[in-house]
Amino acid sequence: MTHPHAACIEAFYEAFSRFDAEGMSRCYTDDVRFSDPVFPDLRGEAARDMWRMLCARGGDVGLRIEVSGVFADAAAGRAHWEAWYTFSVTGRAVHNRIDATFTFRDGRIATHRDAFDLWRWTGMALGPVGRLFGWAPPLQNTLRRRAGADLTKFSRRRADASHVGDGPANSR
Repeated sequence: MTHPHAACIEAFYEAFSRFDAEGMSRCYTDDVRFSDPVFPDLRGEAARDMWRMLCARGGDVGLRIEVSGVFADAAAGRAHWEAWYTFSVTGRAVHNRIDATFTFRDGRIATHRDAFDLWRWTGMALGPVGRLFGWAPPLQNTLRRRAGADLTKFSRRRADASHVGDGPANSR
């Protein structure tokens, strides 16, 4: 019999495969902490917005994911997942292999850590520059800053869109 936490992990990735960021979000606690090599410390709404941003782009970049090795018990869980997509900045094909670990609280994911080889990723996504310099902190830090700026911009647009019609002129 599958542990309920394993079912939570499976529901998370099933929602992801449908680009259903809200379904993914429901698997997280309100104060979830997410980290990966590009987004090293996202909390709460920022973590959910990262998935919203990736799901919004998923169809445009031909994202396909496969999940395997899902396991969980009362305290922790893990999964392996692979993603195939086109990196929109360069048009290069990416096949990323990710190992995820989880902790749970109240039946939902409280921490989520994705681990993958960032140097390997930069080689695929950026081509020769990534293969030559993807190991270097300056390139990795530039990548993190750009991804962070993209997430900030996405979050602001989403917040602005959710406030349309909330102004004093519309409060009658």
